[in-house]
Amino acid sequence: MATIDTVDDLRRHLQWAIELEHATIPPYLCALYSLDAARNPEPAQVVGTVLAEEMLHLALAANLLNAVGGEPRLDTPELLPPYPHPLPHGDRSVHVQLVPFGPEALELFLRIEQPASADDPPEGEEYRTIGQFYAAIEAGLRALCDKLGEDAVFTGDPKRQIGAFHLRGGGGEVIAVHDLKTASAALAEIVEQGEGAARTDVWDGDRDVFHPEREEVAHYYRFQELRLGRRYRTGDTPASGPTGEKIEVDFDGVLPMRPNPRTADYPEGSPVRVAQEEFNQTYSLLLYQLEQAFTGEPGQMKDAVGTMFGLRKQAVALMKMPSGDGTTTAGPTFEYVPPERRN
Repeated sequence: MATIDTVDDLRRHLQWAIELEHATIPPYLCALYSLDAARNPEPAQVVGTVLAEEMLHLALAANLLNAVGGEPRLDTPELLPPYPHPLPHGDRSVHVQLVPFGPEALELFLRIEQPASADDPPEGEEYRTIGQFYAAIEAGLRALCDKLGEDAVFTGDPKRQIGAFHLRGGGGEVIAVHDLKTASAALAEIVEQGEGAARTDVWDGDRDVFHPEREEVAHYYRFQELRLGRRYRTGDTPASGPTGEKIEVDFDGVLPMRPNPRTADYPEGSPVRVAQEEFNQTYSLLLYQLEQAFTGEPGQMKDAVGTMFGLRKQAVALMKMPSGDGTTTAGPTFEYVPPERRN
């Protein structure tokens, strides 16, 4: 197990947290972009809100790393290994894939967001659940503060902290981190939105953005609602499953994207490859803007959000182009473009 005994260990783990939170974004984007929102309003809403909250978690992880004097890195090929690939630093049996919305995508999302059991120990590496990973970070953070004092741990520039930013539909809030109390709140926000406010609870402690009269369901249980076609309601538990009203999911209302597409599958200069390369340029620009936002130019966050909305048009256009096999369509490849090869 990777222990967190020094501030450098802590910084390394918080960079891993950035890599982990980012790892969810391309597969959630593929699922979201493949959905016909008119035929599948509920699934599009669920995947869209989870995606917005993963962007929030990315910002929280960057705030945590900045607070302890680290340097968030996003514009790097490590963030975009070839698909499929294992969940970063975690359970090697969870293979992150790019697939359209459907049973396979939901199974992957449930594996990623799996809640920790009440007796699961903290794990700094090779964790089976994201909750275990963040529990290890919090334990290391507390131990370092006890040993060195908070002032020796929280040495980062406060001007690097990201404040509120708007992505349609996400719950939760961005927390500026400057001490143990705010760091613990940021870690709790990440874990509760993913797996519930307690390891035995379905709810994450926020109000539902689209239905303010009810509590918000944690990510894992939102995907469970889509898989089982029914909503959780007050009184439901992980053991009971959802017993509320039905959710309509039209699996035919999905663009049939070819799984794990790659530019190498198409000849240079072909329409699909050109469109994929343009998408990769835009996504690499997004990583650059996020890194700039997290390393001293918080105003770039607005540009990054704008770039993210621009990706949709490119991805949907790709998912409407035949892949050449007679049944599937092309799709975005999320391949890293080095700075010297960018437009």
